[in-house]
Amino acid sequence: MKERLFLSAPHMSGNELKYIGKVFESNYIAPLGEYVNKFEESIRNYTGAKNALALSSGTAAIHLALRILGIKEGDDVLASTFTFIGSISAILYQNANPVFIDSDKESWNISPKLLDEYLLNCDKKPKALILTHLYGMSADIEKIADVCKLHGVYLIEDAAESLGATFNGKHTGTFGDFGVYSFNGNKILTTSGGGMLVSPDKAWTDKAMFYSTQAKGPYIHYEHEEYGYNYRMSNVLAAIGVAQMEVIEERVLKKREIFEWYKEFLDDIDEITFMPELKNSRGNRWLTALTFENTDFNKVMKALEEINVESRPLWKPMHMQPLFKECKSYLDGTSEALFTKGLCVASSTIMTKDDVKRICDVIRSCCL
Repeated sequence: MKERLFLSAPHMSGNELKYIGKVFESNYIAPLGEYVNKFEESIRNYTGAKNALALSSGTAAIHLALRILGIKEGDDVLASTFTFIGSISAILYQNANPVFIDSDKESWNISPKLLDEYLLNCDKKPKALILTHLYGMSADIEKIADVCKLHGVYLIEDAAESLGATFNGKHTGTFGDFGVYSFNGNKILTTSGGGMLVSPDKAWTDKAMFYSTQAKGPYIHYEHEEYGYNYRMSNVLAAIGVAQMEVIEERVLKKREIFEWYKEFLDDIDEITFMPELKNSRGNRWLTALTFENTDFNKVMKALEEINVESRPLWKPMHMQPLFKECKSYLDGTSEALFTKGLCVASSTIMTKDDVKRICDVIRSCCL
């Protein structure tokens, strides 16, 4: 059997071990050091974000953003329902209430129309929105930012999956009050685990730094007036990130090329629809996602598993999860329909066109 093809396998640049070696030579193994600073700088330079803070995970970054914005027990926080639970967990950490908004068909991301309708008609005004840029594809972010501004709602962009994606030439994660990136093992850029919090507001990122380092006061001894967290990224992982950032554009272009290969081999099958890309946007196509109108995606998954290829259903919407059965939601059925029909297919940047052709041959056989 051929070597397994994963959804999105880590892909090293070649300089990771070199930079890790320099970290070991310096003996700055802890959550501080030269490469933490370099990694934050590389994210600022690439995305245009004014301030960046390297953290232990994307979820930690969202948690800090909510804490900085004063989200507390009983507050309502809007969120994309079509997402991974890591986007939502931090709302629970603050004992706040998630309110889920459905997707639109044009982007599969949160619907600006439904968002505006909910805010116009809700009995209780939400404090913030956590918007997910799904599968590396930009939401209609300018409209969403305008809606949030109109209604006085803070905007946190969960760009965990969308590093390298842009809307009108501006990077996802840089439109809101906060942006969040993830460097988990399956992301387009990985440090094995980690995240980044970005914001145009330096005072906020400085406060996030304070909370991420146990809220220690400015004394030689340990003085605490507030509680904090152990959320900073280590210098070792940051060294991996610096090396990965050297090839980020290559990875984006390769992900997009893989998507084009899938389209080339499957575009003539009428029942298949690919995740759309909004006009004036560039997605990073982190995962190629598609839906089947008639074929059961479970049949496709089983057939792909038989040739040692990983695939996975689209995210089960948060409002359908048992954990959130009592939460408010504003829906039109879009995300549920996508979940029942959709699949993510292998999109690792080490894949060849022949790999994609082999996968597509299996998909095609399932659709006949």
